Amino acid sequence: MARINLKPWRAGLRAEKQRQFIMVIVGFAIAGLGYILAVDRIIDNAIDNQNYRNSYLQGEIAALDRKIQEIEKLREKRDQLIERMRVIQELQGNRPVIVHLFDELVRTIPDGVYFTKLDRKGELLSIQGKAESNNRISSLMRNLNASNWLEEPNLTSVKAKEEDGVSANDFDLTVKRSIATNGQEG
Repeated sequence: MARINLKPWRAGLRAEKQRQFIMVIVGFAIAGLGYILAVDRIIDNAIDNQNYRNSYLQGEIAALDRKIQEIEKLREKRDQLIERMRVIQELQGNRPVIVHLFDELVRTIPDGVYFTKLDRKGELLSIQGKAESNNRISSLMRNLNASNWLEEPNLTSVKAKEEDGVSANDFDLTVKRSIATNGQEG
């Protein structure tokens, strides 16, 4: 029988298979590394894209916040202008009322009475004056009570004085402007 030594052939075949195995492992390692790098790139791109979108949204939110602040400032200015317009309209509406009030005071004052001081706080008039007699003060009170522009006269004090041999009475009174005449013109 012939003796054939197959050992070198088997060793060569084993070496070839081992080299192929190593090549396959290296190929899988390279493919795995490529896959990992590709996935990393995809994730980085997704993160970059999301960061870009977030920064875009933050920029738009900041722009909208600025617009909201501008709108709030405009609303404040509008409210201030409306308040100014209301005050101006109120002043213009009350302008003839003052004239009517002074006219009514002149009409109600009897002879022998004159005013020394007149103060107005809202609808309340405070009057200080002098009169020749208590009857003249009573006549003034009746005239004020009968007035369409004035109501609720209230005499707070009367002091009798004598100046240069003539007797006179100092008086203080309050009277309200009639609410029915508010804003009335004509």
